[in-house]
Amino acid sequence: MTSETELRDPELARPETERETETDFDEDDRLRPDFVRAVLDAVEAGDFEEARARVESLHPADIADLIELTPAEDRAALASAIADRIDGDVLAEMNDWVRDALVDALEPRQIADIAAELDTDDAVAIIEDLDADDQREVLRALDPDDRAAIEEALSYPEESAGRLMQRELIAVPEHWTVGDVLDYLRADDQLTTDFWEVFVVDPSHRPVGTCELSWILRTPRVVSVTDVMKREQTLIPVDMDQEEVALRFQKYALISAAVVDGGGRLVGMITVDDIVHIISQEAGEDALLLSGAGDGDINEPIRDSYKARVRWLIANLVTASIPATIVYLFEGTIAQMAVLAALMPIVAGVGGNAGTQTLAVTVRALATNQLTQSNTIRAIRREIAIALLNGLSVAAAVGIAIAAAGSALPDLGGGTLPLVIAAAMLTNILIAGLAGVLVPVTLERFGQDPAVASSVFVTMVTDSMGFLAFLGLATVSGLVG
Repeated sequence: MTSETELRDPELARPETERETETDFDEDDRLRPDFVRAVLDAVEAGDFEEARARVESLHPADIADLIELTPAEDRAALASAIADRIDGDVLAEMNDWVRDALVDALEPRQIADIAAELDTDDAVAIIEDLDADDQREVLRALDPDDRAAIEEALSYPEESAGRLMQRELIAVPEHWTVGDVLDYLRADDQLTTDFWEVFVVDPSHRPVGTCELSWILRTPRVVSVTDVMKREQTLIPVDMDQEEVALRFQKYALISAAVVDGGGRLVGMITVDDIVHIISQEAGEDALLLSGAGDGDINEPIRDSYKARVRWLIANLVTASIPATIVYLFEGTIAQMAVLAALMPIVAGVGGNAGTQTLAVTVRALATNQLTQSNTIRAIRREIAIALLNGLSVAAAVGIAIAAAGSALPDLGGGTLPLVIAAAMLTNILIAGLAGVLVPVTLERFGQDPAVASSVFVTMVTDSMGFLAFLGLATVSGLVG
């Protein structure tokens, strides 16, 4: 049976073995290094005809991959050699940093021609990052209808449904019959061809329902669309954040959804292919934000990567001074029993890992709306229970290990040290579990991205409390002094 994807893309419909042979893919569907090298060698030798012949059968996404795999200093030459294959579809599939560099090298008229070929959302993705002067020149070079649609999209906030949506959709009045819809679709060759459902609107252009294409094709012509349409639908506000849009698609298993303005009027639609990209992008973004690595893109300029990472390293330097101060306050304790200096990183390190585990779970739960105000207390209780079980297990293990070592090495402090380090370990893991929930939840409540700075604060808490618990218990227990 031929799938919907194969129908849209004849390249994918061909046998896999033939496709890999012709386009030099490896077993993981990636361009082989020798294929990339052969294309670049042809470009370097000035044999542009050979280079074009090699990429002729490539899918636009694979041409984008080829350009991304090419060293930055060779991309301009490659783009010039295969210019006839670099169209809007290729740019839409390309890494943002690589695409921006290529677009910067094009004339405004060329960018306008490419943008005119694309859906509005893809055209906006290319134009929105241009300098203000270049952006105005490109917009002036567009047809009035395309220019108006893109200018409207650019008026919405970044990463909102308004930027993500496409204006090309099918909307019909509610008084039409199925026959009217079919005649309309067949008569107007300017209509979009990429859609899964028809939106039904009232005289004010507010969506009142949707009709799937399968319903329209299987229903007699005389039946009114209001008799076959689905009235329940998920409407996306035009200013909704793209992450929330993705969650709605995931929650309600949507293929496409109508986007409405403040007055409830239909202004666009969002399709699942855009959402797949958003889900991947947001997931990667959160992981990178937790580490303070900025965009984390290997194509990002070194200067931008440096600026994104160094500020968090400096912030970490500041927060690291707090546990260092605690250690300094117990200088006398450490001086009397040097083995404490060797053991205290174990307490802080295990606590830090426990905090990171809880933090990762909490940030994900917040991002997917699993954790809300209504179940925050329950989530905190759950993580404390897990931390208690983990703490007891790890505390028992480390206590037994130190006790066993102490029987052979009396300098380890006899029977008191195992109890001290076990109690400190339990205390720090409990605190780590609490901090792993409370820090991201607090940031989220104050309107901040919980993935941005949570790891820095959780690490500070686990290091500080680990040192304080261990050295403090060692002091008050009579282990030293």
